[in-house]
Amino acid sequence: MARLTPITSKEQVPAKHQTIVDSIVVSRGALQGPFTMFLHCPELAGRVAHLGAFVRFEGALDMRVRVLAAMTVARELDALYVWGAQTGAARRLDVPDSTIAAIRERHSRGIPPEDAQIVDATRALLQKHRVDDATAKALRARFGDEGFIQLTGTIGYYAMLAMTVNACELEPGPGADVLPA
Repeated sequence: MARLTPITSKEQVPAKHQTIVDSIVVSRGALQGPFTMFLHCPELAGRVAHLGAFVRFEGALDMRVRVLAAMTVARELDALYVWGAQTGAARRLDVPDSTIAAIRERHSRGIPPEDAQIVDATRALLQKHRVDDATAKALRARFGDEGFIQLTGTIGYYAMLAMTVNACELEPGPGADVLPA
């Protein structure tokens, strides 16, 4: 059970912040997941939503790349809610179950090389707090400098979501994939 009461309607926030709730609903279709927690600090929620809109909907990275990075962040940080949301998105993008299982089991065996590059780079940033020169060079060659920064920003964005859902003990949505204990 979540540590904070989920904010699921704009009536739960002060009137001066209700436009933030409206903008989150417009961009995402509903109040759900981490935003039900972020809205305990509406100003932060609005700024995170703005960043998330770019990361999730407007950036130039292929959606598969974004989802692989998000799933890897969720697994590395054991973020139950984020994992459940991202595995559903991965399946809609035809990410093989074997890739999802490899990320869940924290290995890269059997992941197609282009996908493994994203998974391994994400793990390196989260575990070692750096990527080595060869990885950075390969990512820059693949995505350009802007794409390299977008990927790094995507990893950071999902790490922020993961930290929030973990601090608040937000459970995965109904029917979502679960991580092993």
